[in-house]
Amino acid sequence: MTTHAALSPSRTKDFRQCPLLFRLRVIDRVPEAPSLEALRGTLVHSVLEHLFDAPARDRTEETAQQLLHSCWQQHLEERPVDAELFESDHQRQEWLDSASVLVSNYFRMETPSFLEPAARETFVNARLKSGLAIRGIIDRVDRAANGALRVVDYKTGKSPAMRFQDGAIFQMRFYAAALYLSRGTLPARTQLIFLKDGRTLTYDPVAEDVDSLAQELDSVWSAIEERLDTGEFEPRTSRLCDWCHFKEFCPAFGGTPPQMNAEGVTHLRTAHS
Repeated sequence: MTTHAALSPSRTKDFRQCPLLFRLRVIDRVPEAPSLEALRGTLVHSVLEHLFDAPARDRTEETAQQLLHSCWQQHLEERPVDAELFESDHQRQEWLDSASVLVSNYFRMETPSFLEPAARETFVNARLKSGLAIRGIIDRVDRAANGALRVVDYKTGKSPAMRFQDGAIFQMRFYAAALYLSRGTLPARTQLIFLKDGRTLTYDPVAEDVDSLAQELDSVWSAIEERLDTGEFEPRTSRLCDWCHFKEFCPAFGGTPPQMNAEGVTHLRTAHS
């Protein structure tokens, strides 16, 4: 298994959203303030991963809620600094309660006692014909009796409006292509499970997705390489700027980016070496 730099769904999304965001996050690795939303997502994903360690009959909501607290305690043992993210015990309890609601919502959407995943938190690593490396981590892969695969990804936010669904489906097309290129099997179905509002977005990949996805990613990589050569990663403003951690470095908001990290550039270029 290689560990070189590569394009992932999140990196691709960052670049398409804002080239400067991509540069600061991926190349310069500018530290970002911890997010309670991201931490909650990590915790809930951990619960849903370890839920399937239990025998089928024990994969109940009660078991999952117990896991929520044990996974949180284990996380604090590994990263005690995260306890400082909360201003009070009350805020921490409200945050845990919100995670508990997401876990409960999962049981309204699936019956885990009827599922036997073929893989959980599985790393996929592949190369396109162009040589570009792509990789990602899939939350769950189910295998039917006939060998058909289903890719499942958990989201702790709410489902996107119809006009924004292409971005979500891109991630699933990415995983489907990566599985096909690395293991020779195209998933029959992909599912995004949005725990906040209890909706599931389903997409059934087709063979043409592999080539079209490769063309999209090669185009993105070409655009990245152009900016690596010029050193100009421009900001692209949108409503998402309201939640950006890098405003202080953004010229669109009066900031000045730091000098681009040469080591980060070298590391990123290995995605096509």
